[in-house]
Parts: sequence; structure tokens; C-alpha cells
Amino acid sequence: LKLTMHAAPGVGLAAPQVGIPLRIAVIEDPAPVPEDVARIRGRVPQPFRVLVNPSYEPVGSARAAFFEGCLSVPGWQAVVARHAEVRLRGEDEHGRTLDEVFTGWPARIVQHETDHLDGVLYLDRAQPRSLSTNEAVAALWAQPAPQAAAEALGFELP
Repeated sequence: LKLTMHAAPGVGLAAPQVGIPLRIAVIEDPAPVPEDVARIRGRVPQPFRVLVNPSYEPVGSARAAFFEGCLSVPGWQAVVARHAEVRLRGEDEHGRTLDEVFTGWPARIVQHETDHLDGVLYLDRAQPRSLSTNEAVAALWAQPAPQAAAEALGFELP
């Protein structure tokens, strides 16, 4: 999983994405982004982690919407509103209990990968009018937050 995630490249990968029918996902994000992107999206570096049987629950009611992509849907991105903070429970690869709160972009990664294990793709949660090619996102909507895309494409943000 780690090698495939790095080769993609991506910040997470769930076992079912590569044909392994297990509730296992990996995450890692070196967060090599400009300072304004890191600040607005809450993107901070995450070390490599293995999540076994993960589940999450929201912490509070705050939500954040950003463009999101997926290794299972290459070449496309869409705006997804997700919980700004979640509590992750599960185990690591050694069977040790995980019970941790994630905020910002790391919370988004946890939700995205755990959703895969439940048969949910980001497109199931996306603003349909926001679906764009990677090239269109880079050319038109590359600012840190999707307000301009929401206004131009006619969808609401939380």
C-alpha cells in the first residue's frame, strides 16, 4: 500500500483500491504546499500511518469544503464538504489502539480513506457542479479555497 501510494503519488490509499478486501488504509502527507494553502486548508505534515479497522466520528459541527481528488478517479477533482475535525478510532499495524483527533486536511484524509473502506467515493459526497479536470482546477480554481469556483459554477459552500 505504501509503495502504491507513493508511486501515484497520493496522501492516502485504502486496501480495496488495489483489490485487497481488508479494512486497512495508509496515510502520509509531507504537506509540500505554499504557506497560504497550508494555513487555509489546515494542511500540516502527517507521518506514515497504517489504519486497521478505522472509523471516525465528527467532533463538533464545523465543516470545510475544498477540491479533492482520488487515485481511483484519476484526472478529476470536485469540491467536497467534510467535517473539519474528526475522532479516529481503530488499530495500527501492530494491533495497538488508535484513538486520536484529526483536524484540517489530516481530518479530510482520514475521512476520505475510511470512506473507501465503507464503499464510499469522494464523488458520492461532492458538489456535482464542481467536478473538474485536474487541468481546469489548476488553471481556473487553484486558489487555496473554492469560493471562486462556487460562485462561477453555481453551488453553495458550507
